[in-house]
Amino acid sequence: MAIVKVIEVLAQSPNSWEDAVREALTEVQKTVRGVRTIYIKDLQAIVENGEIVQFRANAKISFLVEDRLREEDMQEMEQRARGD
Repeated sequence: MAIVKVIEVLAQSPNSWEDAVREALTEVQKTVRGVRTIYIKDLQAIVENGEIVQFRANAKISFLVEDRLREEDMQEMEQRARGD
């Protein structure tokens, strides 16, 4: 059975919301594998002197949780449990 985990991240860019979302993905992929979707929860812009200076994205990123136990490991655990 596949397990999907969702994390919420905030990212920003001086260029665009799209770039902020890409930045979020880039940062998450440094430590997480198997990213499947990005849901944009909220967008925000920071304005200074009448100009947008930062585009911010609040994103929910989902990824598959990997089963770290290989088949061989499972068999070894079962053998130990039986006392083999």
